[in-house]
Amino acid sequence: MYSAIELDNIINVINSSNKICIFAHESPDGDAIGSSLALYMGLQQLNKEVDIVIDEYPELFKFLPCIDEIKKEGTKDYDLCIAVDCSIKKRIYDPNESFDSANTTISIDHHSSNNFFATYNYVEDKSPAAAKTLIKIFRRLNINITKEIGEALITGIITDSGGFRYDTVDDETFEFAAQMLDLGVNISNIYERTFDIQTKAQFQLTTIATSRLKFLSKGRIAVTYITLEDVKKTNAKKGDHEGIVNIGRKIEGVEISIFLREEKDGYRVSLRSNNKNYDVSEIATKFDGGGHTMASGCTIDEPLEKTIDLLVKEAKKIL
Repeated sequence: MYSAIELDNIINVINSSNKICIFAHESPDGDAIGSSLALYMGLQQLNKEVDIVIDEYPELFKFLPCIDEIKKEGTKDYDLCIAVDCSIKKRIYDPNESFDSANTTISIDHHSSNNFFATYNYVEDKSPAAAKTLIKIFRRLNINITKEIGEALITGIITDSGGFRYDTVDDETFEFAAQMLDLGVNISNIYERTFDIQTKAQFQLTTIATSRLKFLSKGRIAVTYITLEDVKKTNAKKGDHEGIVNIGRKIEGVEISIFLREEKDGYRVSLRSNNKNYDVSEIATKFDGGGHTMASGCTIDEPLEKTIDLLVKEAKKIL
């Protein structure tokens, strides 16, 4: 999906810009956080004046370098704004609406549902993570991938590839991981931090969601949810819901897993499939969301039962 000419333009624009701001999608995951921080550190190497604006993030990513330098909002005087790991503009976390006020904008992404909203768009839809997509850009910019940048990139790759499990992981991914091991990046520690350690609230939410799991369409669709009351009762923090969507996905016979998380503006929906022939991004785009063939999401502002009915109806269409 990417264009060599577009990449040339992006390299030229970055080199000619001085004041730059980096954005990611709302409710950031490991790839959004890791790739944004890596780009932030890389641009600093080029002596750029750089801001990084990211939504409230899960505590588990506190170990990442430069994470304390994240800002709550941007200004309106940037030469260039870059959105990382974001398929549509409305999902960018940008409380001060800085992105559109920049002279030039860039989207660096790996979602097949990216709608090319920026001035320049570099989208590798076969890449396992936006973090891996950045590697090619770093090399073109002559950015030295340090241990700290490597930690951020590996975090993005590990979390978005399910721990190197998905079929978008290729030989280049493992070659880069090997290079980072040689550099001193502790990949096993990052894996443990992002996958194996649960907060008490995360365990409690998982237990609640498991108890509510329902199987529909002859067991091919699994659905569960958590409410605002559940979050309050367990004293859950940002990110404590991560991984719940995979409960249904792991059960034999399930092709599509649906997880709903109540927010003040509706239900945040996570969709996963076990087969690339069942493209859950088709479901997400019906509700102005997006993502990947096997992992997508959206927000629906309807009551719980109606939201479930709408999603199941669309899921049945692709089965």
